[in-house]
Amino acid sequence: MRQRLLGRFTLTDLSAWVIGVAIVAVALWGTVATLQSGAYSPTDWVSFFIFGLAQGGVYALIALGYTLVYGVLFMINFAHGEVFMSGTYIASYVANAFDHSGFMDRQPIIALLIVFAVAVVVSCTIAVLLERIAYRPLRRAPRLVPLITAIGASFFLQYAFARLFGSGMKRYPDVKVLSGSWQVGQLKILHMHAIMIIAAILMMVGLYWFVKKTKTGKAIRAVAEDKDVAALMGIDVDRVIVTTFIVGAALAAAAGVLFALYNKQVTHTMGFIPGLKAFTAAVLGGIGNIPGAMFGGLFLGIFESIGPSLFFSGLGVPSPSQLKDVIAFIMLVAVLIFRPTGLLGEVLARKKA
Repeated sequence: MRQRLLGRFTLTDLSAWVIGVAIVAVALWGTVATLQSGAYSPTDWVSFFIFGLAQGGVYALIALGYTLVYGVLFMINFAHGEVFMSGTYIASYVANAFDHSGFMDRQPIIALLIVFAVAVVVSCTIAVLLERIAYRPLRRAPRLVPLITAIGASFFLQYAFARLFGSGMKRYPDVKVLSGSWQVGQLKILHMHAIMIIAAILMMVGLYWFVKKTKTGKAIRAVAEDKDVAALMGIDVDRVIVTTFIVGAALAAAAGVLFALYNKQVTHTMGFIPGLKAFTAAVLGGIGNIPGAMFGGLFLGIFESIGPSLFFSGLGVPSPSQLKDVIAFIMLVAVLIFRPTGLLGEVLARKKA
């Protein structure tokens, strides 16, 4: 028994666990030092949490696109960040036109709905073209081939937008109805944060209902389980895969507009970091698991907001908020060491495994 355990536990496993334990130890040390120092009030921690929840909602919406595509094609669509970018980028022209004409101030709800609609249409069109041109011909190819293709498609879209529309930053208008905040005691809650949280939760609940309760959702689950058997049962596999890309792109477009309305700017590279964070969120929750992607996104956003101040302030690290990206990927490493299938585990069919 002992020899069997030793045979399974390699030097690589030992090294990974040592790194994981070291990460946890430093995090605990920094947490205790920060809390003892009293550098942040309870109101500050609540503010960090609300910001993290709003940010995590955006990550979760993008992560759902990764996990949906992985579920039906068993591939990581690394061009999904550019799907997120493309709709938001084109919609900025519509948003600025409404702002200059005054329509955004006179009819903000209608104007914003049109902006969201434009973003969704553009992102869905890009996603369908990617599936039809880049991924469908490679559906039976080894997994590495579509993965490399996805990375190439990502760079192609970035540079295509830079060439067509310029590499400079594009402004998103300041919508008055979304500005301002609510004061709850000493706590200030931005209207935009509340809208991002509520919109993300509603879209995630809507997606879960769509996948679980509708006929198309059942078809998506059947294709994710086994494409060949689903085809024998009369399901149009190609149509289901395209629908999956459209649903993921629509969620990414909505997340992109929320992201741009908060940050007030877009660039042709804006999809890279959020896309990478969303992929991290999907892996954290368990790639292929829809509730896992939702949970992973929210968890990552909160952790990224609270973590730098909680772990590094007590250790005397200057400007800990600048280390939020480091914190996010260190946490990913720790989770993959102790639970490689993600926090909620990966949903896999036997054939897929």
